[in-house]
Amino acid sequence: MLRVFRVTRPLMAASKAAAAPASEVSSKLKGIQKPLPLSPALRKFLGQPEISRSGAVKKIWEYIKLRELQNPSNKREIICDEKLKTIFDGKEKVGMLEVAKLLSPHFVKPN
Repeated sequence: MLRVFRVTRPLMAASKAAAAPASEVSSKLKGIQKPLPLSPALRKFLGQPEISRSGAVKKIWEYIKLRELQNPSNKREIICDEKLKTIFDGKEKVGMLEVAKLLSPHFVKPN
């Protein structure tokens, strides 16, 4: 019986990110992963002084799912309760694609 693969060698080299310490990797967070200070309204809603954009969207979706605020006939539509209206400019209904856009003014730009 012949061996097809006589020599084994690594196909890929180790990535540089895997070799970097964890503290160095966390300090390089950019874009939607970087924690930012929040407006007072969003801070009150989430209970945190700062969070990343993706983290905020995730927590708001958890809130929506927990309270079953999606329109049963059109799942892409969110029916806002009083607490959601405080962060969504008082709108009664919001489309699921509008959530990130409506949250944008609640993130304070660092100096």
